[in-house]
Amino acid sequence: MLYALGSMTLASLGLSEPLLRAAAALGYDEPTPVQTAAIPAILEGRDVWASAKTGSGKTAAFVLPMLELLGRSRRRPGAAMNVRALILVPTRELAQQIGEVVHGFGRDLFARPKTVIAIGGVSINPQMMALRGGADIVIATPGRLLDLVEQNALRLEDVEILVLDEADRLLSLGFQDELTRVVAMLAPRQTLLFSATFPPPVRAFAEALLVDPVQVFVDQGEALGDAVIEQRAILVDTGKRTLLLRHLLGAHGWSQVLVFVASHHAADHVVNKLGRANISAASLHGDLSQGARTQALADFKSGRITVLVATDVAARGIDVAGLPAVVSYDLPRSAVDYLHRIGRTGRAGREGTAVSFVTADTSAHFDLIEKRHKLSLGRERVEGFEPTETAVPVLDPHGGIKGKRKSKKDKLREAAARDGGTPKK
Repeated sequence: MLYALGSMTLASLGLSEPLLRAAAALGYDEPTPVQTAAIPAILEGRDVWASAKTGSGKTAAFVLPMLELLGRSRRRPGAAMNVRALILVPTRELAQQIGEVVHGFGRDLFARPKTVIAIGGVSINPQMMALRGGADIVIATPGRLLDLVEQNALRLEDVEILVLDEADRLLSLGFQDELTRVVAMLAPRQTLLFSATFPPPVRAFAEALLVDPVQVFVDQGEALGDAVIEQRAILVDTGKRTLLLRHLLGAHGWSQVLVFVASHHAADHVVNKLGRANISAASLHGDLSQGARTQALADFKSGRITVLVATDVAARGIDVAGLPAVVSYDLPRSAVDYLHRIGRTGRAGREGTAVSFVTADTSAHFDLIEKRHKLSLGRERVEGFEPTETAVPVLDPHGGIKGKRKSKKDKLREAAARDGGTPKK
């Protein structure tokens, strides 16, 4: 069977026949640059420090060789509560997504690895039951993993492979203390650090954690690889964004759209408005139960709903094949998150569209996003939705304009007013 069309094939990287069959069935034909560099190093038992572009195939780059290594040996007898491979991730959605990838790649293996997903937001009891007898692979968020350790549901001293996926997100969400506690429980092992970006805190953590790592930096991660994404910035008044979203859905015939908002209140508000217009939509945010989040994502992936309105909790945990469009209803707070948002479309060689709604109050922020990513998108106006608002300075309740320090003269005037006198010259 032919597994790739180019000079470099997955077979040439050292993977076994069952994994190659599963990869081919899932459409993984020609290895991406990060897979080409990382897979042989992982199979050699080396630590790997990898940064690559959004949508570059990082998950397969560690899952495939991990399954290969685990398949070469078996869990030792008597390791009733022990774990062989541990994957730590920042969000529940990403854990579920990686679980699906592991299941897909492992389907033809002679001995399928026992895989347990351990995440918060749901009852811990089924996870404790699933861990009876140990596990080959545990995919976990740090907090729930530590809960399970404290409940004596698993032990970590036999971990052979540790993977930190989306390491930048793990640290930015404040998981460093939890990560430090987990690492302290581990014996020497192979460690793989994968991330889209490597800001200074992540670099410092990687240098302390990894032993003589193979470094795989594919364009440093802050780009979109070979993705073909049309990026647009549309000027619109704040109150007309939902109407504009409805217009774009109809005008472009998008079968599905992932919409990003700033808060769970905004997500629920937009979903309610779309529902009143008979557009099937669901929200995805951290205030929902895990069951509701899982259902919303499943409905979106299956096509049962047209619009998924999400906060950035989902920016790195959603992988929907052929997603035609992403809309930033609210702009992301971080310029880096802009790439993670739009990277949900234009995947696997397909074209996609990423639209940002730019209001009068967020125009300056979008200028910064463009500057960070060396973009010059211009500003579109859609007929019937031409903006009329202008930016209004936000007044500080103590006087002056927010963000500007008061002058000495302003402070003297305020003091004089309080004392009922006149300011000194």
